[in-house]
Amino acid sequence: MKLKKLAAIDIGSNSIRLLITNVIHEPSKNYTYYKKSSMTRLPIRLGADSFTKGKISEANRKRMLEAMVAYRAIMDVHGVQDFRACATSAMREASNGDLVVEQVKKQTGIEIEIIDGMEEARLIFESKMFDRLEPEEDRFLYIDVGGGSTELTVLENREIVVSRSFKIGTVRLLNEMDDPAEWKEMKKWIEANVKPGDDLAIIASGGNINKLHKMSGRKLTEPLTMRYLNSQDKLLSSYTRDERVTELGLNFDRADVIVHALRIYKTVMQWSHAKHMYVPKIGVSDGIVRDLYHRKYRRRIEK
Repeated sequence: MKLKKLAAIDIGSNSIRLLITNVIHEPSKNYTYYKKSSMTRLPIRLGADSFTKGKISEANRKRMLEAMVAYRAIMDVHGVQDFRACATSAMREASNGDLVVEQVKKQTGIEIEIIDGMEEARLIFESKMFDRLEPEEDRFLYIDVGGGSTELTVLENREIVVSRSFKIGTVRLLNEMDDPAEWKEMKKWIEANVKPGDDLAIIASGGNINKLHKMSGRKLTEPLTMRYLNSQDKLLSSYTRDERVTELGLNFDRADVIVHALRIYKTVMQWSHAKHMYVPKIGVSDGIVRDLYHRKYRRRIEK
């Protein structure tokens, strides 16, 4: 048995995540296992700065630096052998994003890559989401909803056909920073690239849809329906943000954005005419770990 301990840092618009994974290759079975060792999530809402002010505020810059110092220590304690840190839309759009990257590297040694929407979609697809599902359909529209952007990818025969990133996200909607023209463009793109039919389903990722699937009590392989999403939308909208925390047990940084996430998921489901939405509960951090292993270690380990 051969072990590599790898980590991924996902710097999103709503939160920053550190995933530490034990990658275990068992030669006798010629199979590689990915076992989560630790997951840490800090609700540093960079998008609230980037989308409204155009840059990361001094307060959030300091919080992010402190988070990276903590993540460096956590990785050292766990004995992480290699890692990759990726930042998405909030850092892409911040005028001082490059400065923050330099400060983090100087203070912690962590080098952050600011990636585009296409790379974000590719990393999520690298997470091998089909390994966690038992879909009956042959065609899929993959959707990942973040704080600053929504990534849409058309999949056929488990291969990427076309992908597009839209500036529609939960933190943007929360701050009323979404552009109606972007919604129209997303609808136009779906109509042009997604053919309706019974062989079409949605695969969804993101912290909010993961939470909604957990609240449903369904098995991982059991998809959500529009009927369920509508019922949850009605339920959540009947509570204030504070009541969603006290009555429904949501975290503060989830309670105010989950209704906006629901709007995006429901809209895409409606426009694509898909009947089912699978939720494999994976994300960018899972894809980063798998991609890191495949690029740098698989050939040496799996001889």
